[in-house]
Amino acid sequence: MTGLTKGRLRYWASTDFFRPSFVEEDQRLAYSRFYSFKDVVALRTLEILRVQNSVPLQHLRKVAAKLSHLKDDLWTKTVLFVVNKEVHFENPENGKSEGVLSGQYLLGIPLPLKQVIEDTSADIININQRREETVGHIARKRSIARNAWVVAGTRIPIGAIKRLKEDGYSDAQIIMEYPVLTPEDISAALLHNEA
Repeated sequence: MTGLTKGRLRYWASTDFFRPSFVEEDQRLAYSRFYSFKDVVALRTLEILRVQNSVPLQHLRKVAAKLSHLKDDLWTKTVLFVVNKEVHFENPENGKSEGVLSGQYLLGIPLPLKQVIEDTSADIININQRREETVGHIARKRSIARNAWVVAGTRIPIGAIKRLKEDGYSDAQIIMEYPVLTPEDISAALLHNEA
């Protein structure tokens, strides 16, 4: 989603350059860091600044320190510009574009943060779309539902479907509980032997 490696994300968190919205105390646990939508947009913005505009990380650190009063909105709502590998921003006090570090005024083409937000939203929707070939199949992956058998393409454990059926739920009622499921998924879950 961000174009950044896990190692870079960990490094940025450990150096307090960019920390996720939620960090578990024991960071050795799986899923100990949770990035919000705003975090993902900010990380994508940073990656655009670094890779596409060749802005050095040291410069981005100074920009973050100088604009720290903008808090969470720094990388997501602020109108940013890049000129000669330096970040400029639209000063909310006077509406003029100025160098974050130099304070010099300029005219430039803004970084399309609105487009970054729209692209991130679209990518999240696409990631959450279930592929047609997974319907009616059961899967098991180490990183999903603690290695439990699930309906393929979802995180729904087949044990949950079996318990609902044992409690007297009809297929239609189970689908009301889990709208992503199909009758084929329910059949596959009920027929699957977890042994």
